[in-house]
Amino acid sequence: MSLQKSVDAAITAHRMYRFGPRIGVAVSGGADSVFLLLVLVQLDRAAAVLHVNHKLRGDESDADEDFVRQLAAGTGLPFHTEAMPPDGGNLEQEARRLRYRFFREVISAGICDAVATGHTIDDQAETVVGRLVRGSGTAGLRGILPVTDERIVRPILGLRRPEIRGFLVANGIPWREDSSNQSADFLRNQIRHVLMPHLESINPSVAEVLASTAQLARDEEEYWDGEITRLAPRHFRLEKGAVLIRTGPFLAEPVAVQRRMLRRAFSLVRGDLRRIDFAHIEAARALMASQDGSGRIQLPGLDVFRSFDWIRIDQPGWSSATERNFETEMPIPGAVELPERALSLQIELVTETSVYNDCRNTLAGERLAGRLTLRNWQPGDCYAPQGASETVKIKTLFQDHRIPLWERRSWPVLVQNGIQGGRIIWSRLFGVDREFAAGPESTGFFLVRDLLPEVTESK
Repeated sequence: MSLQKSVDAAITAHRMYRFGPRIGVAVSGGADSVFLLLVLVQLDRAAAVLHVNHKLRGDESDADEDFVRQLAAGTGLPFHTEAMPPDGGNLEQEARRLRYRFFREVISAGICDAVATGHTIDDQAETVVGRLVRGSGTAGLRGILPVTDERIVRPILGLRRPEIRGFLVANGIPWREDSSNQSADFLRNQIRHVLMPHLESINPSVAEVLASTAQLARDEEEYWDGEITRLAPRHFRLEKGAVLIRTGPFLAEPVAVQRRMLRRAFSLVRGDLRRIDFAHIEAARALMASQDGSGRIQLPGLDVFRSFDWIRIDQPGWSSATERNFETEMPIPGAVELPERALSLQIELVTETSVYNDCRNTLAGERLAGRLTLRNWQPGDCYAPQGASETVKIKTLFQDHRIPLWERRSWPVLVQNGIQGGRIIWSRLFGVDREFAAGPESTGFFLVRDLLPEVTESK
């Protein structure tokens, strides 16, 4: 099969035209990108030539740009270029980030439907090795994807670098050599010029083997992505950007599922998994399995809390994002909405006398005097809920009902003022004070409705 037919077959197999027929071709001037451009021109799919000048090699970088401009002119395609010098940090990573930002911009501008880059089997093999030595998991071993959601396509990912150069030489087609590709300062060059030749001396087909490994990893990840999507609703409770997980059912899952579920939870909270590695996942699993039932670990871009049978995964600083204390007047009857605290409380006048059977949340009208205040629980608060033989601290009730620490911050209580400086007459979950509970002799019935979707009670 000719190289052109191989590329055409890869485009069809991976549905690289799914975004549209107009492909912008990223051309650095190197052999692979020059070949990519020529093939896509022959297939009548190239819509534009794209070039980023990072200005890292002075006149050499400018000469690369001039070469690509002339190449584009020879094809009759529009040429789009931009100078984007990296600004500190890891030069390779920053340069890559800038290139892909440029690609997004030209797609958004309607210049093309997708952007093709000239990655080959050799690039794939080097990427897999690089990620392996850095400690990547299966997701990282997928390597370079043939198609991405960002509309990047790689039509020559199934070709070897030597066969591409052989084709260009045989047809008298020039290209540019990037002198930085010889620098030992970059890990990719150490892999390319030192490690890969050594591996090829052991197995001449190692590049193809590593590319096959990437394909296997992609297929595995595709399966697991669907499986974790199916399982996540069973284990995840989403709360204002945080993910809450009950430890018991979670730890009953196979270890492979646990690890992938945690990766999904971390990604949901952070938006990505950069700097998250195997040790971070295992630290979270160890916290969940701890017999102590409490603890906290801080991971890159994450705070992970354990309280009783629950774990909370959130962004750093979440506990101070909302002021802990609040206080507002509670109308009788009436409602109070505090969306920032996910709190909605109503007091409803009811006439059905049997409502007193729900003595847990029904107040006796004749016992209410003065105004009611809705506020958060505070250390030292106590009262005598239905069923208690004496006054009990709300903190003790938290322990008895295994209420996680984060639930307690905005835990609502109702206080009737004017009685000994204020007295708690109702608390979320624990209900009304026994002296204020409605009974058959009551002359009025006020039902307290706490519309919190769910309380993470562990009992």
